Amino acid sequence: MNRTTARLTGLTGALLAGTLALVGCSSDSGHEGMSGMSDTSSSPSASSSADGAAQFNDADVAFAQGMLPHHQQAVEMAQLAGDRAADPRVEDLAARIEAAQEPEIETLTGWLEDWGAGATSSGGMDHGNMDHGDMGGMMSNEDLESLANASGAEFDRMFLDMMTAHHAGAVQMAETEIADGENPDALAMAEEIRNTQNAEISEMQQLLAELGG
Repeated sequence: MNRTTARLTGLTGALLAGTLALVGCSSDSGHEGMSGMSDTSSSPSASSSADGAAQFNDADVAFAQGMLPHHQQAVEMAQLAGDRAADPRVEDLAARIEAAQEPEIETLTGWLEDWGAGATSSGGMDHGNMDHGDMGGMMSNEDLESLANASGAEFDRMFLDMMTAHHAGAVQMAETEIADGENPDALAMAEEIRNTQNAEISEMQQLLAELGG
């Protein structure tokens, strides 16, 4: 009887020890599994995308700050053509310039807000004492007043001459951004501006030649 009790007691102890060991292993593996799930659940793609959108440098900021008032002035000049241009090709070109640059103005403004950078203002038709060709082809007050006061064939030639210089300045700014910028979207816009405005420069030079400008 004593031996049987002893054997039962030993067996019970062994079973209890085995059960505790199994529980310990299960608990450990459970923690490892949860830890593994936690490690794999963090997705780097979302943060990588956010980092890419926020990726910019001083050249990107300078590009946006310079191109914003540049585009604003180009739109102001283009809007004058509606009731002043004589040649329908000039009026059509002005409409295309306005249509292309207005959405880019919104984009440039948004970038500067996202980057915490201040936007330079075009100040409407008031551009201070800037001379013709300064600040990337920006027109002076006198240039803009002369354009606004012209009409017919005189307006056409003046518009084409001024917008050619204006576009040349934009192309130069775009090439600087392509060389020094970092933000992918800003670089893409700079390439689009360079390609589109170079083509429009060729178009305007051809029109000027035909109009005797």
